[in-house]
Amino acid sequence: MLRFLCLFLLLLGMWTPAFAAEQSSVVAGLSGEEALRLGEKMYREGILPSGEPMQAIVQGDIPVDGSMFSCESCHLKSGMGSVEGQVVTLPTNATELFKPFTFSAEETIPPWQSMPREIQWTVRRPAYTDDTLATAISAGVDPAGRELSLTMPRYLLEDDDMDILVFYLKHLSAHPSPGVDGTTMRFATVVGEDVPQQDRKAMLEVLNANVDFHNGQMRRQEERVTKVPFYRKKKTFPYRRFALDVWELHGPPETWRKQLEKYNRQQPVFALVGGLVTGEWRPIHEFCEQNRIPCLFPLTDFPVISDSDWYTLYFSKGYYQEGEAAARFLRGHGEAPKDLPVVQVFRDTPEGRALARGFAETRELLGQVPPQDIVYSGAQAPEALFWKVLARRHPRSVFMLWLPPADLTHLEARTVASSHPDRLFLSYGLFGQELYSLPEKLRSFTYITYPYLLPQNADRRAAMIKTWLKFRKIPLTNFDIQAKMYAAGWMFGNGVKMVSSDYYRDYLLDAFDMMNDENYAIALYPLLSFGQGQRYASKGCYIVQLTAGDQPALVPRSEWVIH
Repeated sequence: MLRFLCLFLLLLGMWTPAFAAEQSSVVAGLSGEEALRLGEKMYREGILPSGEPMQAIVQGDIPVDGSMFSCESCHLKSGMGSVEGQVVTLPTNATELFKPFTFSAEETIPPWQSMPREIQWTVRRPAYTDDTLATAISAGVDPAGRELSLTMPRYLLEDDDMDILVFYLKHLSAHPSPGVDGTTMRFATVVGEDVPQQDRKAMLEVLNANVDFHNGQMRRQEERVTKVPFYRKKKTFPYRRFALDVWELHGPPETWRKQLEKYNRQQPVFALVGGLVTGEWRPIHEFCEQNRIPCLFPLTDFPVISDSDWYTLYFSKGYYQEGEAAARFLRGHGEAPKDLPVVQVFRDTPEGRALARGFAETRELLGQVPPQDIVYSGAQAPEALFWKVLARRHPRSVFMLWLPPADLTHLEARTVASSHPDRLFLSYGLFGQELYSLPEKLRSFTYITYPYLLPQNADRRAAMIKTWLKFRKIPLTNFDIQAKMYAAGWMFGNGVKMVSSDYYRDYLLDAFDMMNDENYAIALYPLLSFGQGQRYASKGCYIVQLTAGDQPALVPRSEWVIH
């Protein structure tokens, strides 16, 4: 009992910094809450409380705008540091700054366990204080009197601004995030009540298989850590079993936020993984953004498209990405005339709006003339007369027909050909396998956005996942869902390994930002790539055409990445 009490007190000292009570302090005349908000803006964006950019000096004499060299850009949002080439950026989070730094963590060894003489290290620097941290930020000198690398900016800050930044660093990743205890890391997945039962089962079976695999490995790790050096530290920190909760959402989307908040209050989780709802993902996205909970690889074709939101990592931009790809293809493809008018025809549905928005916004970004939008609202498929009038009114145009197959029933090749179109674009996301029944007379001038690995290259990767499913006795029901969840489980496990014993939600996302590009476990996409702040892992889309004949094949007309 005494040994357990000593260990508990030691851990409490490590996990709860002595300055935790300072949150109620007054800093530079501000409340602790306001100082943290402003300090976060300084750390993440390089913006002073006044709204002006921080000013800094790099390489000894080069003045720079601090917003170009924010603390976050090197030390990461979590403050856990990074490695880029030969530049090693050390952690700046609270628990690392305010204790002595060594190349090991021997200060965490319990007092009753001696450090072997041959692996004792000397302290590289003393713990920071408020004053020595201010000196490091402004003058680039650490508490041991050594000069820091010249790659680190020397920030020119007034005393009050420095106090605010130091106060923020004293609270940055100071405590482990919710959802982790001494034995378990808890996660959740979100499922809408109207999701088909087969799809729900396909997702949950693969997620649970990943959890079971991890926990099976844990039994070996728990045995192993009793037989290796520092086993007490290893047993206490890095190894956790996984637990997966299912957060089921009921009713209309506008009620989901309150349901999510209730789930989170009752049993907080470290992160959300996967997830499947009918319609847009926005309510869950906004919940995660507000509560700073990582959400990894939800199954949605309707992600939130944002350049600044951070807490949800998507497989792709969904339908929006297909529209985006078509716009970039038209702009960059050497054979496509640049001055032809473009007409978008789509229904006022989530799919139609996402495709049209992706195309229009990207076209505007590229400095091109906006398309003309025609929103079709008929209850039935457009009649042949609709297409004749469209062709007559828009001769020599490029048509983006963001419509499902049923809406093209009366589209005849001769009708479209009479307007001499340069291009006609369709969405594979809307067509799926029905694409292969496209009339042969349309194929020579019809282009299709295809956001997946080409079929001729997908068989080997698909076989690997099908074998995995068979080995775990999971029936093959919805391969798209099962393949994505297999990939999510693979990458999630790698992310948790990178986090190790630093249980901070932001650090989990930082770990994904530093992850190598992935294609081994990916059956649906050629490549998933990551980078700081990048929240859409699949960044490309093929533009393809169908060959002639009764058994047409897809032929790429663009490379995968067409940004």
